[in-house]
Amino acid sequence: MPLSHPRLWRAVDRLAQAHGLSPSGLARRAGLDPTAFNPSKRQAPGPGGRPRWPSTESLNRILEVTGVSLAEFAVLAEDAGPAPALPVLGLAQAGLDGFFDEAGLPTGDGWSWTDLPRAGPSLFSLEITGDSMTPLYRPGDKVVVDRDGPEPRRGDRVVVRTRSGETMAKELAQATARTLTLRSINPEHADRVLRRAEVDWISRILWVSQ
Repeated sequence: MPLSHPRLWRAVDRLAQAHGLSPSGLARRAGLDPTAFNPSKRQAPGPGGRPRWPSTESLNRILEVTGVSLAEFAVLAEDAGPAPALPVLGLAQAGLDGFFDEAGLPTGDGWSWTDLPRAGPSLFSLEITGDSMTPLYRPGDKVVVDRDGPEPRRGDRVVVRTRSGETMAKELAQATARTLTLRSINPEHADRVLRRAEVDWISRILWVSQ
């Protein structure tokens, strides 16, 4: 499918979101004019204004600073299709006969289904760094979050971005009207207490690729 004007800008937006940035923040990180990717720059002013495209140089810069290949960038432009699903079974049932074939693959009618995260403008993946969440999440693991997902609850594993730009994966230990207490799985790392005013956003981790 051709990389149309709307799909190209969709890829830019998703690339920014995947790195916890706004389009302006992505442009700034790439050393570009902070307004280069603003929605107002994507169409010539006035009724019926012609579409404006990002320059090849600006695209090369954002791919370079994010470490994303051209092929990966093209995937970000794709339309979201139907949500994929996996067969799911309780662990107790998994110990019974009739649910797996000789190759160890799901068989029979006793399975239900669970939806995998579906690509969309509010869904993105972040790569884990550091050891604060080991052994649950290890450096290099990729977690998927949805910025439009439900409000995280106590005990959820979350990604938090502060207004100062720090982004971290933690467990939400407590949430009050004024503060968030974030817990690390690794006991060598102390809990973090953030004022709500310090938090840019917080999203529940939906999936992890290990």
